[in-house]
Amino acid sequence: MMRHIVMFRRLPAVPVQPDLEAELVERMRTLPTQIDFIRDWHVQTNELERSICWDYLLDSTFDDAEAVERYLPHPAHQALVKDLKQYFEWAAVDYTA
Repeated sequence: MMRHIVMFRRLPAVPVQPDLEAELVERMRTLPTQIDFIRDWHVQTNELERSICWDYLLDSTFDDAEAVERYLPHPAHQALVKDLKQYFEWAAVDYTA
């Protein structure tokens, strides 16, 4: 199994837009309905206000590295990435579980 972990935070120069942010997060949460080879998928909101914390965490699981490589260019993922990059920055880690 391959774990794909991504942390998101609002870009510093972008004003807070609660409605847009909620829409983007909901789209993140429902992405597995469009990509059937995602095995496990959780999007969580940070609960503590600390400067070191990011705003959201995506914790997902795929069968293997090949599945992650198929996921990254998937049209549904790319459509979401296009919109996310206007509001969030992110950092990712992929590892074998």
